[in-house]
Amino acid sequence: MNLKSHIVPWEEAANVSDRIRKTGKIVFTNGCFDLVHRGHLTYLSQARELGDFLWVGINADLSVKRLKGEQRPVVSEEDRAILLSSLRFVDAVTIFPQDTPLELLRLVRPAIHVKGGDYKIEDLPETPLVREFGGEVTILPFVSGKSTTGLIQKILKL
Repeated sequence: MNLKSHIVPWEEAANVSDRIRKTGKIVFTNGCFDLVHRGHLTYLSQARELGDFLWVGINADLSVKRLKGEQRPVVSEEDRAILLSSLRFVDAVTIFPQDTPLELLRLVRPAIHVKGGDYKIEDLPETPLVREFGGEVTILPFVSGKSTTGLIQKILKL
């Protein structure tokens, strides 16, 4: 089994998404996904149900450091990409170096961009871009009590 078979390199994203859009609806989401937990799994499986193909953008290691602090990520970008791409409801994963997925969204041009319930559509920098190319933005319910920060704090207490 090729563990990297669903990882789409940045430079191939536009071509791959063009082919997929001809036959199905792409749903896109993004995040750090540093320590994957039940909240992530619930969110990703719900996102996949909104379309035919779930594409996940993950922040590169340097981006995670800028967003979450010097101690993060706990898991390397390659390992996070392999883990997410191995999930049955994730169809493609691309690592992006920026702090927001705007550049990757320009390449993928999904029908639906999904974020978790801890975000508001009007506050997302992605919303105007997604709407510009005819897509929609959807917020899925937040899974209470499930977070990477909470998981890390629990591990540190052991």
